[in-house]
Amino acid sequence: MAAFKEFGSYDAVGLAELVAQKDVKPEELLDAAIERVEAVNPKLNAVTATMYDEARATIEAGPPDGPFKGVPYLLKDLYADYAGFPTTNGSSLYDGMIPDHNTTLVGRLRGSGLVVFGKTNTPEFGLTVTTEPRRLGPCRSPWNTDHSSGGSSGGASSAVGARMVPAAHASDGGGSIRIPAACGGVFGLKPTRGRISLGPDMGEGWAGMSMQHAVTITIRDSAALLDVVAGPAPGDPYYLEKPETPFAKEVGQDPGKLRIGFSTVSPAGGPVDAECVTAVQNAAKLCESLGHDVAEAVPDYDNELMRTSAGTIIQASTASALDAAKAFLGRDATPENVEYSTWLMAEAGRRTPAADYATAIRNIHGVSRQVVKFFETYDVLILPVLAKPPVPIGHIDMNSEDVGTYVSRLFEYSPFCQMANATGQPAMSVPLHWTPDGLPVGVQFVGRYAAEATLFRLAAQLEQAQPWKDKKPPVCADVV
Repeated sequence: MAAFKEFGSYDAVGLAELVAQKDVKPEELLDAAIERVEAVNPKLNAVTATMYDEARATIEAGPPDGPFKGVPYLLKDLYADYAGFPTTNGSSLYDGMIPDHNTTLVGRLRGSGLVVFGKTNTPEFGLTVTTEPRRLGPCRSPWNTDHSSGGSSGGASSAVGARMVPAAHASDGGGSIRIPAACGGVFGLKPTRGRISLGPDMGEGWAGMSMQHAVTITIRDSAALLDVVAGPAPGDPYYLEKPETPFAKEVGQDPGKLRIGFSTVSPAGGPVDAECVTAVQNAAKLCESLGHDVAEAVPDYDNELMRTSAGTIIQASTASALDAAKAFLGRDATPENVEYSTWLMAEAGRRTPAADYATAIRNIHGVSRQVVKFFETYDVLILPVLAKPPVPIGHIDMNSEDVGTYVSRLFEYSPFCQMANATGQPAMSVPLHWTPDGLPVGVQFVGRYAAEATLFRLAAQLEQAQPWKDKKPPVCADVV
């Protein structure tokens, strides 16, 4: 069957409408998506596992009659189990891990009619802000293949940015949706803690700091996908019911006159590139022109305490992830089958007393209370996503034995995102700026707890005022 040549002209909602109207068949969409992956993925290494036969079998059996029936979709290869297909978490340690069930999120995605046809690249265990795993190789930016696509959902952002698909699954424990969205020139929303279940095998990730969702080209895709996956599952430790008004219906609604704060100052005290400063300043001016009340303001909180406490939690969680491989596969983690930084983090986690872990969680909760005071006055906070435009491949290397340089580069690059993970607030990266040499620079918007509706309403205003859908990178399936 011939592929649907107009695939790239539609977002996921648009493709679903075509299927529902019988203007195109799911088989045609799948063939088009496969054709696009095969055409540009060799330059990017965004899709690291293909599931073409599984996808064709899904279509032959008939996808569920959900809102995304027949639309091709990609899963991040990190804690997103698809029954019968390997999950590697970006690590050689998990080679041969084939789950016998779907995670709650994957089950809901499949139940919506989405046709999963591949998995995307991720750094080992999602532990860093670029995507250059030893097992899978580096994922490259479609805007400049010498540069990183971000992390840890770098494969997702590269695939969506290059228009292989209009939307792809992503996750975020310290910026891992927003950072790659910023590097890919696409939209990425990290939902509120408790909005999406991590069941059935996990109650929380990184003590509640990690959430899952997607990166997309359009705002309405992000909202409609969140409607599909939102809602608690039995036994979840965090519990947010679905809102009465679907998120998809919030897109295009008037947000009212919002009180918006903005800042370009790194909470860690380091330098912020002029392009990232300009991106935020221009976004603030744009919001003001849309009728919002905008002022330079930022929460007062203990960033160093947050950073070190989050580090303690992530180190202990890394040790637990390595130990889980023993339970799943009967295989011990060694310096040979995990990356250098992963091994060091796990060893540090094993040395951490339980009391220190509990204290780190208490500290994170204390910082959250400091931050949310700001949102008693302000509806939204604008920040850079990153302190620099997308860095070159190799700049942040998890396998470098120069640990000091690795850590300093990591925190210099990404000082802005962890706050919203610590508080559990929703936050989004919006593609509003590009450098003179064509690298995307996302702008971060943080909302009040459980206020994704406000962010979607504001994002739709921004999308209409300064559209980005037709701004395409040099490596793009639309122009192959």
